[in-house]
Amino acid sequence: MGRIRFRDREDAGRQLAVELRGYVKDRPIVLALPNGGVPVGFEISRALGCEFDFWGVKKLGVPWHPELGVGAIAEGGQLSISRALIEDINLSGVELAQVTETKRREVAERVRKYREDRPKPDLRLRTVVIVDDGVTTGGTAHAAVESIRAEGPRQLVLAVPVASPGIISRLGQRVDRIVCLSTPNELYAIGLWYDDFPRVTDEQAMRFLERARQNFAVAQAAAKPLGAAVSTLAR
Repeated sequence: MGRIRFRDREDAGRQLAVELRGYVKDRPIVLALPNGGVPVGFEISRALGCEFDFWGVKKLGVPWHPELGVGAIAEGGQLSISRALIEDINLSGVELAQVTETKRREVAERVRKYREDRPKPDLRLRTVVIVDDGVTTGGTAHAAVESIRAEGPRQLVLAVPVASPGIISRLGQRVDRIVCLSTPNELYAIGLWYDDFPRVTDEQAMRFLERARQNFAVAQAAAKPLGAAVSTLAR
């Protein structure tokens, strides 16, 4: 750990994959937090040869300052809220409820758009690697972690290229392991730690997810004849 910079999200994903290669034997599933985490997670899943999907989550922004997050809501309705911040900015219960309902609908719409008619992945007793392109306040990551934990995984790993030490300490209490490559004391903004940090559109994220599904399907198909041959030899 320290102060590491990244060329882009794909570069960050490849560097994280090196630290995560010990999980290959567990046949993990990588879940990216959209949209910025998708290119990062794609590279990890490709390097590990594992299944890849996303997990819906949205920041709860203040109505008069959307970039200021007071929490987040994740797929399944899991909420993570900073009560202290809500009190500091005097956000009313009605305003919070309105923002929460709006973001709940946006999460549901994104899930429908990205997955179409596919079910959400079965995470029971699996090793799940949650991926984002960085963590600032930790609200979205916390909501995602709690939502995914409710699905009954065997092990939860949070993998991010960059986050502040304080956030890592707090989130570390909610997962089995955190892999973070850069932990600057003065984080400021995630994009400052990348040379190239463009916005990831829904269309781009969906293409990454489709490519990953195709890659995984090909790998699974190739593994079946090998497995059958080994079984025949063992008789």
